[in-house]
Amino acid sequence: MELLKALQWRYATKRYDASHKLDHDKVMDIIEAARLAPTSSGLQPFEVILIKNQQVKQELFGIAMNQAQIVESSDLLIFAAWDSYTSERLDKVFTLVEKQREMPKDSMLDYKNSLKANFSSLTLDQQFQHAARQAYIGMAMSIAAAAEYRIDASPMEGFHNDQLDEFLGLTHKGLKSVSILALGKRDPENDWLHPMKKVRKDMDDFVTIIR
Repeated sequence: MELLKALQWRYATKRYDASHKLDHDKVMDIIEAARLAPTSSGLQPFEVILIKNQQVKQELFGIAMNQAQIVESSDLLIFAAWDSYTSERLDKVFTLVEKQREMPKDSMLDYKNSLKANFSSLTLDQQFQHAARQAYIGMAMSIAAAAEYRIDASPMEGFHNDQLDEFLGLTHKGLKSVSILALGKRDPENDWLHPMKKVRKDMDDFVTIIR
């Protein structure tokens, strides 16, 4: 299975070759993998911000606790989830579904209303946490897609979310940052993690089979 080989190859790259720039079409394929990811009720409650500008990355360096991947990587993907499930957002999703599936208007009204009722019973933080979990599914798909291309990827949570949200204007869009995915080409000579063996649990300790 080629995907398993790709996942064996990848690791959480700590240092990148800053001179290497990725092919933009491949980066967009990696984002496309996130766009095609499964999400709860198909709501896709997150967005991806692609940062290629080096000056912007430099300004993010401090916000991301001075981690080298921020400035050395070719591209940064910011995964940002909805801060809440508003009625307007759900209406927009189901309008799109009905249009693309050529369904009569309000064909999914009952289901949409049940979702609205369920989400309205949650606190705003619970709504965001639910959306954030969907963003992580998308990021995982992007990591796998990057590995298929033999593009290095570093999922990162070590940053000041509130500062990043303010810097990128996410709050005004009703979004909250969840994670950063740095993309680029590894720098084996300067990356302490590169020669280390990949360590994972044995399968017997990882999976329980119920027959």
